[in-house]
Amino acid sequence: MSYLENLLQGVEVEWKTLGDVAELKRGQTITAKTKTDGNIPVISGGQQPAYYNAEFNREGETITVAGSGAYAGHLLFWNEPIYVSDAFSVKPDIKILNTKYVFHFLLNNQNWIYNLKKGSGVPHVYPKDLAKLQIPIPPLDVQQEIVRILDRFTELTAELTAELTARQKQYEYYRDKLLSFDDTNRGGYKWLTMSELGVFMRGKGLQKKDFTKTGLGCIHYGQIYTQYGTYANETKSFVSEEFAKKARKAKSGDLIIATTSENDEDVCKAVAWLGKEEIAVSSDACFYRHSLNPKYVAYFFQTEKFQKQKRPFITGTKVKRVNADDLAKIKIPVPPLAEQERIVAILDKFDTLTSSITEGLPREIELRQKQYEYYRDQLLMFNG
Repeated sequence: MSYLENLLQGVEVEWKTLGDVAELKRGQTITAKTKTDGNIPVISGGQQPAYYNAEFNREGETITVAGSGAYAGHLLFWNEPIYVSDAFSVKPDIKILNTKYVFHFLLNNQNWIYNLKKGSGVPHVYPKDLAKLQIPIPPLDVQQEIVRILDRFTELTAELTAELTARQKQYEYYRDKLLSFDDTNRGGYKWLTMSELGVFMRGKGLQKKDFTKTGLGCIHYGQIYTQYGTYANETKSFVSEEFAKKARKAKSGDLIIATTSENDEDVCKAVAWLGKEEIAVSSDACFYRHSLNPKYVAYFFQTEKFQKQKRPFITGTKVKRVNADDLAKIKIPVPPLAEQERIVAILDKFDTLTSSITEGLPREIELRQKQYEYYRDQLLMFNG
């Protein structure tokens, strides 16, 4: 606060409604059928461009607000030509307001804007409602300094995100390369069906009432693609001792596989169980008991080689399924155990960097985002 006070140097900050100091203008509807091919982003009701067009109806620095749909009220900033479709733009009076300053201020009120949603079917946010928001107007040089500070935080986050994306692509490249065995110089391996290397066992029904705060560890099929990575030593959930007696249990080293999902990508997501204790496995999942390095098998399930073999076995439309009998037909390259361990050691380093919650780039990005939000709140805390 002392920094903000120093910036203001005793100058009173005027508050006005956004509608008095900015033009809020709804865009002209355009659809995928009516657009003309081009590279101009079309801003509609989502969190990113809906598609691209050959013409634009806004250029320069512009703030857009999604007008309808699940993300109604979502804010975006543009410093390039755009086509505003089922959204509306916010163009401040640049004589008294820095556009980027307004954007940061609106971001600080993003939840308030979301709460402007109206409609029982498709939710809408209307310009006339946002226009009532009160905005502080310090001198332009103060606005510019606030923008400079906050932009630096967002730049750091963007740089880290770009680095993370590059690392993820690098990780995926090396993972697929290491597990493709297309290199003819790497001998001592053969492709075998999974049924030749182990057995698949189906999990057993697990309902909400079966979960407990303590007890035997368990993995529910839905948790595999939402709460687990490549491997795990601890479970997120537990079942009672009574249920444990009738549960089907996976042992350390088993691969636990989600055989049901709402999309092709998540079905057959797998996690290697490395904990010491046996754990219960739910229905709509199975576990694979095998003679390979557990992490090696889990990493293979992430490769395009596996995905390509999996796709023909997917059944269902709304709910996707792959049964254990079909999984048993999938082939996996089997190098010597020492080679499996070498591959795992390399991929573990990438996995830690890209996926760890407490280490690596994701944690750093999370910290920078929190830091930005903290300083945004402090620098926009004007008396009014």
